[in-house]
Amino acid sequence: MQLRFATDLSAEEYVRREAWKEAKLESCPIHRKGGCGFGKNGTYSRKYPEGTKIARWYCSIGHQTFSFLPDCLSARLPGTLKEVENVIEEVEKSPSQEDAVERIRLDIFLPGALRWVRRRILPVRSALTMLIGLIPSMFSACDPTLSSFRCALCVTHVLPGLRQHAGPFLQILPPPLGFGSRPGSKKIKNNHFQHKTGTDPPL
Repeated sequence: MQLRFATDLSAEEYVRREAWKEAKLESCPIHRKGGCGFGKNGTYSRKYPEGTKIARWYCSIGHQTFSFLPDCLSARLPGTLKEVENVIEEVEKSPSQEDAVERIRLDIFLPGALRWVRRRILPVRSALTMLIGLIPSMFSACDPTLSSFRCALCVTHVLPGLRQHAGPFLQILPPPLGFGSRPGSKKIKNNHFQHKTGTDPPL
């Protein structure tokens, strides 16, 4: 399970200061009263930005790890929230996704580049739509766009700012902003007409 590591550090500062060493989780999120063998479980590395490590804890009874993701980094995507925001901004100001992709990803063919962009646009747009309903006092007048939320928050970078404001809802918001599941990731399989595995029964 990912948890929020509240910090104003940029990704570069986070790596330079080795800020994962400052992360503290005093008690198990599952067993608040203790007695579950909860303790520090080292760190794991992220490929981008280079040198990034994430602090991790482990509950031996719940058989679950907990990692502290700083506000600057994307959840379940490489890189930072600012990098994701730059991609979405490019799309928002372009006449089409195809037009934006031609400036963003020149290293791969168009179909792959579109998939790469949509893995960022769709979940962020879903998260913005959810936040309009979850925090109407701040975002009821917003459209699910970065430009609209930027006006409401009065910040330069929207996604890191939203990570802070949406703290209580991060477990249900989709990544890369939140720590929940991706939109449409849970597909219900209809096995009503599927026979059971194993050998055929005798005639």
